[in-house]
Amino acid sequence: MDRVNYAGETFLTGSAIAHALLDYAQALAQAGSSATVHIPTISEHGEYGSSEVLVGPSSQLISTGITSEHDEPLDPELVDKLSSMADDLRNGGPMSRPYIEEHPVGGDFSEYGI
Repeated sequence: MDRVNYAGETFLTGSAIAHALLDYAQALAQAGSSATVHIPTISEHGEYGSSEVLVGPSSQLISTGITSEHDEPLDPELVDKLSSMADDLRNGGPMSRPYIEEHPVGGDFSEYGI
Protein backbone atom coordinates (compact mmCIF):
# COMPACT_ATOMS: atom_id res chain seq x y z
CA MET A 1 0.00 0.00 0.00
CA ASP A 2 1.15 3.57 -0.64
CA ARG A 3 0.48 6.92 1.00
CA VAL A 4 0.12 9.59 -1.69
CA ASN A 5 0.78 13.22 -0.76
CA TYR A 6 -1.01 15.70 -2.98
CA ALA A 7 -1.80 19.39 -2.49
CA GLY A 8 -1.14 19.26 1.23
CA GLU A 9 -3.38 16.23 1.76
CA THR A 10 -2.64 12.51 1.88
CA PHE A 11 -4.58 9.41 0.95
CA LEU A 12 -3.89 5.67 1.01
CA THR A 13 -4.30 3.53 -2.07
CA GLY A 14 -2.91 0.38 -3.59
CA SER A 15 0.75 0.46 -4.60
CA ALA A 16 0.04 -0.44 -8.23
CA ILE A 17 -2.58 2.34 -8.40
CA ALA A 18 -0.20 4.90 -6.85
CA HIS A 19 2.61 4.00 -9.25
CA ALA A 20 0.29 4.13 -12.28
CA LEU A 21 -1.06 7.52 -11.10
CA LEU A 22 2.46 8.97 -10.83
CA ASP A 23 3.43 7.54 -14.20
CA TYR A 24 0.32 9.06 -15.83
CA ALA A 25 0.95 12.41 -14.11
CA GLN A 26 4.50 12.42 -15.47
CA ALA A 27 3.28 11.66 -19.01
CA LEU A 28 0.65 14.41 -18.76
CA ALA A 29 3.31 16.86 -17.60
CA GLN A 30 5.49 15.99 -20.60
CA ALA A 31 2.49 16.58 -22.88
CA GLY A 32 1.55 19.83 -21.15
CA SER A 33 -1.89 18.45 -20.37
CA SER A 34 -3.98 17.57 -17.33
CA ALA A 35 -6.75 15.17 -16.31
CA THR A 36 -8.93 14.26 -13.38
CA VAL A 37 -8.54 10.70 -12.14
CA HIS A 38 -10.89 8.83 -9.80
CA ILE A 39 -8.77 6.80 -7.33
CA PRO A 40 -9.99 4.14 -4.87
CA THR A 41 -8.70 4.88 -1.37
CA ILE A 42 -8.75 3.48 2.14
CA SER A 43 -8.63 5.36 5.43
CA GLU A 44 -6.22 4.64 8.27
CA HIS A 45 -9.16 2.85 9.96
CA GLY A 46 -9.87 0.55 7.01
CA GLU A 47 -12.82 2.42 5.50
CA TYR A 48 -12.86 2.29 1.69
CA GLY A 49 -13.65 5.41 -0.30
CA SER A 50 -12.40 7.36 -3.29
CA SER A 51 -10.66 10.57 -4.26
CA GLU A 52 -10.63 12.59 -7.44
CA VAL A 53 -7.16 13.87 -8.25
CA LEU A 54 -6.35 16.57 -10.79
CA VAL A 55 -2.96 15.73 -12.30
CA GLY A 56 -0.94 17.67 -14.81
CA PRO A 57 2.19 19.72 -15.40
CA SER A 58 2.20 21.39 -11.99
CA SER A 59 1.17 18.34 -9.95
CA GLN A 60 3.45 17.57 -7.05
CA LEU A 61 2.75 13.99 -6.03
CA ILE A 62 4.78 11.90 -3.62
CA SER A 63 4.08 8.21 -3.10
CA THR A 64 5.55 6.35 -0.13
CA GLY A 65 5.18 2.63 0.51
CA ILE A 66 3.68 1.79 3.90
CA THR A 67 2.58 -1.30 5.80
CA SER A 68 -0.99 -1.66 6.97
CA GLU A 69 -3.14 -4.25 8.63
CA HIS A 70 -5.83 -3.55 5.98
CA ASP A 71 -6.06 -4.94 2.47
CA GLU A 72 -4.95 -2.38 -0.07
CA PRO A 73 -7.41 -1.19 -2.73
CA LEU A 74 -6.96 -3.00 -6.02
CA ASP A 75 -8.22 -1.87 -9.42
CA PRO A 76 -6.37 -3.65 -12.23
CA GLU A 77 -8.66 -2.01 -14.83
CA LEU A 78 -7.69 1.47 -13.59
CA VAL A 79 -3.98 0.57 -13.52
CA ASP A 80 -4.18 -0.74 -17.10
CA LYS A 81 -6.12 2.34 -18.24
CA LEU A 82 -3.66 4.79 -16.65
CA SER A 83 -0.68 2.87 -18.07
CA SER A 84 -2.25 2.80 -21.53
CA MET A 85 -3.01 6.53 -21.47
CA ALA A 86 0.53 7.30 -20.28
CA ASP A 87 1.95 5.19 -23.12
CA ASP A 88 -0.32 6.94 -25.65
CA LEU A 89 0.89 10.33 -24.45
CA ARG A 90 4.55 9.33 -24.64
CA ASN A 91 4.24 7.67 -28.04
CA GLY A 92 2.29 10.44 -29.73
CA GLY A 93 -0.79 8.26 -29.92
CA PRO A 94 -4.32 9.51 -29.57
CA MET A 95 -4.90 11.31 -26.31
CA SER A 96 -7.18 9.01 -24.39
CA ARG A 97 -10.13 10.47 -22.61
CA PRO A 98 -9.32 11.01 -18.92
CA TYR A 99 -10.58 8.27 -16.64
CA ILE A 100 -13.31 10.08 -14.75
CA GLU A 101 -16.83 9.29 -13.74
CA GLU A 102 -19.47 11.04 -15.76
CA HIS A 103 -21.51 13.62 -13.91
CA PRO A 104 -24.41 14.89 -16.00
CA VAL A 105 -24.72 18.64 -16.05
CA GLY A 106 -28.15 20.13 -16.33
CA GLY A 107 -29.54 23.59 -16.54
CA ASP A 108 -30.28 26.34 -19.00
CA PHE A 109 -27.12 28.02 -20.25
CA SER A 110 -28.74 29.86 -23.18
CA GLU A 111 -27.97 33.22 -21.61
CA TYR A 112 -24.30 32.37 -22.09
CA GLY A 113 -24.69 31.53 -25.75
CA ILE A 114 -24.31 27.81 -25.16
